[in-house]
Amino acid sequence: MGPGLVRAAPVRRVFAREVSATPEPVFRAPAEDVTGWSEGGRGRHAGPPPRRRRGGGIRPRGGTRFRETIRAAEEPAGYAHRVDVANAPGARAPAEEWRLEPAGTGTRVRWTFAADGTAPFRLALRAARPGPGRAFRSAVTSLDRRLTR
Repeated sequence: MGPGLVRAAPVRRVFAREVSATPEPVFRAPAEDVTGWSEGGRGRHAGPPPRRRRGGGIRPRGGTRFRETIRAAEEPAGYAHRVDVANAPGARAPAEEWRLEPAGTGTRVRWTFAADGTAPFRLALRAARPGPGRAFRSAVTSLDRRLTR
């Protein structure tokens, strides 16, 4: 599923975490509760893109802006999207894939962030690894809390 860049990009970051809910509500959550994804995150969007927004945009803290397109959606397995336009200097073709796999009575959420870009951009992404990991863990923990209420 998803664009080839997710698997072949020069910079790839993969994060995973298990949640208590089954894959179906986890898959639907971004479309049904867009603002809830950022509740525990540092950015204004710290989770998968809402499926209902085609060509929508996100705006993390720091003024960076992205316009995205959903490339694949397979309920309840997950989805992939790419960034079509970004104001981040040196960024080329950032993409993300969200895979949802049954794990016992819950779901294993795996997020792959992939990108290409100029050498300074790739170096900055490598150095920034802890930030996206924290944002992912925070967003998925927040999602788990909301879905198990």
